[in-house]
Order: sequence, then C-alpha cells, then structure tokens
Amino acid sequence: MSFHGSSDIIIGVVDTGIWPESPSFSDKGFGEIPSKWKGICMEGPDFNKSNCNRKLIGARYYKSTGATSARDSNGHGTHTASTVAGAHVVGASDRGLARGTAKGGQPGCRIAAYKTCTADGCSGSAMLKAMDDAVHDGVDIISISIGLNAAFTSDYLSDPIAIGAFHAELKGIMVIASAGNDGPNASTVTNVAPWLFTVAASNIDRDFQSSVILGSGKVIRGAGIHFSNSTRPKAYSLVYARNAAAASKPVEDARTCLPGSLDPKKVSGKVVVCVMPRDAVITKQIIKVVVEDAGARGLILVNQKEKIRASDFGHFPFSEVDMTDGYKILKYMLHTKSPTVKIVPTVEIKPTKPAPVVALFSSRGPASLTENILKPDVMAPGVLILAALPPPKTAKPSTPEFGLRSGTSMSCPHVSGAAAFVKAHRPSWTPSMIKSALMTTAMTYDNMRRPVTNTSGLTSTPHETGAGEISPQRAINPGLVFETTTQDYLQFLCYYGYSQKTISKTLTKATKFSCPKKTSKDLISDINYPSISIGNLRRGQRKMIKRSVTNVGLEKNVTYVAHIEAPEGLVVKVAPKRLVFGENVHKVSFKVWFYGEKSASKRYHHGSLEWSDGYRSVRSVFSVNIN
Repeated sequence: MSFHGSSDIIIGVVDTGIWPESPSFSDKGFGEIPSKWKGICMEGPDFNKSNCNRKLIGARYYKSTGATSARDSNGHGTHTASTVAGAHVVGASDRGLARGTAKGGQPGCRIAAYKTCTADGCSGSAMLKAMDDAVHDGVDIISISIGLNAAFTSDYLSDPIAIGAFHAELKGIMVIASAGNDGPNASTVTNVAPWLFTVAASNIDRDFQSSVILGSGKVIRGAGIHFSNSTRPKAYSLVYARNAAAASKPVEDARTCLPGSLDPKKVSGKVVVCVMPRDAVITKQIIKVVVEDAGARGLILVNQKEKIRASDFGHFPFSEVDMTDGYKILKYMLHTKSPTVKIVPTVEIKPTKPAPVVALFSSRGPASLTENILKPDVMAPGVLILAALPPPKTAKPSTPEFGLRSGTSMSCPHVSGAAAFVKAHRPSWTPSMIKSALMTTAMTYDNMRRPVTNTSGLTSTPHETGAGEISPQRAINPGLVFETTTQDYLQFLCYYGYSQKTISKTLTKATKFSCPKKTSKDLISDINYPSISIGNLRRGQRKMIKRSVTNVGLEKNVTYVAHIEAPEGLVVKVAPKRLVFGENVHKVSFKVWFYGEKSASKRYHHGSLEWSDGYRSVRSVFSVNIN
C-alpha cells in the first residue's frame, strides 16, 4: 500500500484519548515508525504498550485531568482522530445509516493521541503540556478540537491553546483548532490567535429524514435520526403538549415541553407535539427526556426552519418539522376527533441541495479580542460526520463502532487531514504557506453553483465561512502564498498591546526580538495574513494595507492580474494591478486602499481581492467595518 509520502507525517490529536482497537487505527500496510518520533505509549490499567502500533504510534494522558490511561471512554477523541487520519474501513455505518467505506482525511498518516479531556472537562495545564509534549515527540501537525466558550475567552497570553500553539509555531508545527459551537450569534468564534488555523463547520450533501404519516394519510417529511426494531411503524394517538399541561403549570411551559410541565396521564402512550422555544432555553435532548419520562411513545418537534438539524434520538421515534408543517399537523389535530400518527424510521437522503451550508451552531466572527484579524479562517464539513467511536459497554471490545456526530470538533480534523495532504505533496512548506494555500483556494459556491448560504438562506459572509470551504486538491498548486512569519506574530502581539518583556517571558525565552516603536491595534491589519480585516474605518476615511506574496508555482516567469469584488459603499483599489514574477523575483509586495464612502451604511462590508495568471486564482477575502 502506498501513502504518497504521508506515512512520514505524524498528527498529534489533543482530545479525550483514543480507542486503540478500532479498525480505523489498523497499521496494515505501514512500514517502520519514522526515526524522528521521540514519543511514548503510556500504559495504564486498561491501556498497554501493545495497544500502540505503526499507525497509532504514541499515546499520553495527564494526571491533572483525573485520567488513569489514554483510553477514550467519551468517544470524542476517537471520532476526531479517525476523521483526521483513520484507515479505510469497509462497511462502516451508524446502526445501518450512512453505510460506506470510512477513512480519514489522510489515512496514510501516523497518529499520536494526547488525552487532556475527560467527562469532567478539559485541563488547561494538560492542554499546554500536551502541545509541548507533541512538539518534543516529533509531530508535524497538531489537531485540537477544543475551545473555550466565547464568553470565557482568555487573552492570547493567558490561553493555554494559544501559548502551546505559539511554541509549536516556533518549531514549524502547524496547529489546527475548532472555531466553537456558539453560533449563530456574532463574535462567538474562539481560538482566534493568528498563528492558529481556525475552522468553522458546514453541512455535507447528505441528510437524514424522519417522516410522519398523519391518520389522514398525509405525509410530512421531517428531520431526525431514530431506530426502530420494526419496519412497519405503529400508529399512536397524537396530543399537542399545550393541551397536556400538568396541574398548576402554565400552558406555555407545556407547549415547549419544559421539565415538569406535562401531565403523564395526558401523554402516556401517545406521540407528543412540542414547539421549540425561540430563545433556546432548553435543548432537543432535554425535551426528549421530558416526554419520554412522561410515558410518551414519540415526539414531533416544531422548530424554526433554519434551526432544524437531524438529531440522534436512539430508539425513541422522533421527527423535527418546520413551522409551516407544524401548522399543518396542528390543523389536522384540530379538525380530527381522534388524531393519530406514525413516525417512519429514518432514511438517508443523498445528495441534498444546497451544500455546503454554514452550520447553525458554527461560531461566528468578528473575533472579540481583535477585529483586525479575520476569523474563522476556513470552513469544512462538521454536520453528521461518520467516524469511529468506542463500542457500547454492552458490546465486545473488538466490535467495530462508528457514529454520526456534529460540531466544529468534526470540521477541525477535516482541515488537519487536508493540511497533512498538502504537506505530503509540499513537504518543505511552512505552516503559514499551507494555511495560505488552503485559504486562497477555498470554494465559495455550493452544489447549486450559487454563493454559499447560511441556514437562514442568506448569502454567507467571511465571518461565517472564513475564506470558504476547503478544497485540498486545489491547495497543492495555489500559485502564490502569503507567508506569515514568527516576526509577524510577535509584532501582532506588540500591536495588540503586550510589552516586549511580557511577550518574552510568556512565549519566547530563547528568541530575541524588539517591539516596534510605533504600536497600535490598527496596525494588526498589516500583518501578512491571507485575509484582510479592518475593525474600524470611518466614513470618508481611507486606509492602506500592505501584503506580500511568494510565487510557489512551477512557472518562474508569470504575471498575476488583480480583480476586486467590492460591496456598495466601500471603494477598494490595489497597486500595482499586475504582479510580475521572474527567475530572480520570487516575492512581490502590493498595497490595498479601502475608502468608506460618506453614504455607506454603518456595518461590516465584505468582498474579495483575487489574483489570476489565467489558470490559477489566488483569492483573499476582506471584511471592513465602516463606522
């Protein structure tokens, strides 16, 4: 088996550990472990050195988390590790759904697992120690599907992930991190340090349908994942939760199925119709527990269309429908003396359109710490992703298990695998070159050849998608790259307001540098980043941004021509308009001017600057806040 150079690439997965017996971590076809590997396979009561192999070459755990071994009981770490680099597994499925061959983004890579999280949460000190250990062990890429809630975001020099990632950057190791699951609200994105590669989440062209058949024969197609032992669903009486309120409980509480709001006598043995509250004070899973504990035989959840996503309810019949279909169901109940319903077992729908769509939960920019670096960076699949899990406790340890999970935790390892794919083809490239290649070649159109949208059906912005949906094949030959150096990152910290002494003490004890005499947060926009963000541009003000690009294409003598897509109210100009490269000219600088028209609306304006040589396009997105 040939892995096209990827078998020398080691990916460190910082997460909840790993289930080593999963076939996703089989070392069939792998040669000797790369000599650069200096790591270990830590033993524990349920984890032996023999659990590591030529695929899973290392495992560590940290006692500060309360863990006693690197074994994953949660499933999160196993899922992310198999997504980034899992081996080919034929016939994988989640209890029969999404059946096919499972494989990671770069199945030829080696994996090292670092357990820093348990069911009780994640340890900041363990995460920092794990990232430093991974650097010392010899990994090439670190994938970390962990992030603080945006409300508790630490500044850069207090954030263990940012600090650990900077240590990795100093050693040329790329760190990819999840953007967070606090969308769709603005300014919720986490892991926003510019040396981190921050990943948003999208859906894929597959969905799971759970239809309901009313007693009238009318079929309503909803979303949901549930499993029935019978292929012929049984009809049950239908009750509106609002009409099944417990004594002394407000009917509005019952309507939304809040805990304690339902009278078991009124719902037992029936399918309950609940309405999801708009302010999301309760989750779908809690509603399921409420109706199930009350003795219900199924749940129909009425929700806003943009918030509907197939959720896993196990063997409990479930369907989620939009407001329009919810009204149809309630109308049927109102005009029927004894309304009944059947909830049909889940079926897979593929291909679905449009896709990709920004996931509702995916955290949005602008970044709360500074709006002069555009975050997230890119978007990747993160909705109902099939990957390896530990087997149920009732199963034999060797039973292969796969499951569907959603989150930016799932999109992050897609990008880690893509980064490994690019590195396998371009082994000499630095992390910032790989990041640039994946950003400037990202896709901004869906499978209907329309601009990517969010779940509300609105055209997405870079605060939702970053540069767009990754396209790894295109990233191998990006034409030009933006190289962001360690010096750029140090200047960023100076511009942000840290003193030279504080930066040196926290990050770079062995690196000498000086902060520029002139520092300002406005100067952050000038960091040589593949995207551009200006957090404050007054109406009538002009601001100039500098960038430089390096030619990494096969042709040395090549010219790239600029094309600007600017929104109304924002005037954008670039000079020079042509970038000319030659035998001795590998790097060229340019300037971009942004002018906020006096009539411009006060908000963020988004657009792009694209350089093309007629074959390749190098696209930088920009976001400018006009005040």
